[in-house]
Amino acid sequence: MEIKGVPIIDLQDPCGLTEKLVKACGEWGCFRLVNHGIPLELMSETKVVCRSLLDLPLEIKQGNCPPGPDQRYTPPNFASPYFEGLNIRDMTSPGALLDFLCQLNASPQQREIILKYSQALFDLAKDVGGKIMEGLGLARLEIFKDWPCRFQMNKYNYGPESVGSTGAIMHSDPGFLTILQDDELVNGLEVVNKFTGELVSVDPIPGTLVVNIGDVAQVWSNGRFCNVTHRVQCYQPTIRISIALFVLGPRNAKVEAPLELVDSDHPRLYNPFDFEEYRNLRTSTKSPTGGALELFRAARTK
Repeated sequence: MEIKGVPIIDLQDPCGLTEKLVKACGEWGCFRLVNHGIPLELMSETKVVCRSLLDLPLEIKQGNCPPGPDQRYTPPNFASPYFEGLNIRDMTSPGALLDFLCQLNASPQQREIILKYSQALFDLAKDVGGKIMEGLGLARLEIFKDWPCRFQMNKYNYGPESVGSTGAIMHSDPGFLTILQDDELVNGLEVVNKFTGELVSVDPIPGTLVVNIGDVAQVWSNGRFCNVTHRVQCYQPTIRISIALFVLGPRNAKVEAPLELVDSDHPRLYNPFDFEEYRNLRTSTKSPTGGALELFRAARTK
């Protein structure tokens, strides 16, 4: 089953599952998961909590965090005037997520919901990552062990004047993969078909999750996977909420393709690099769609 080209994958259907995941990562760099195992009630409760936290007064959301790439609150800006977000740079760091929620004066119930949901997303990411490894013929290891993961809550403040405008500019995600709970009532996510260059609307389906493949996965897969380029558009004048987990890159190792994915038919495409170095280069070279990867392109030998 497909929705305007973007694959829909049933995580509970074992028939060719790992092959379907690898194919989706290579052809689209994006797919929608059904039967992913996260309770619908928890997803609904999390959306309510995120909306309430994003509706807090500006001084509480900003706190005493200085501006910068790791700031916890992203205000509307010139590039994305309708978007604002709250995020924790690394939810896998002990106590970081709880500290973040305490700084927002989240209630005990709100903390419990966010902690439970963020862990469920992380467990799902590890499961999907393991199945992708199987699909590539690799031993199923804990691929994301000790990798930092960014947990983010997004709010798009759309009004009548914003219909047809861009809520989030065209970009690829810098990390390995993103698991997104998009707004089941408000459409807006669009991805680029890498074969035609056309923008395809990823229409929401209640109770499902979207997975986007990022720059790190393109390098790690030695070019087998596509770092999907995408944006968020305003289709209707109403608030849109989304929640995302970004699995970034290895903390204490280089980003590089495993030896099993490099051979005479598939020479190494990228030189190994440090994820933080790459993330900084994306910013300094103004390369939101992954163009900075070319700086690490391996030299071709005849």
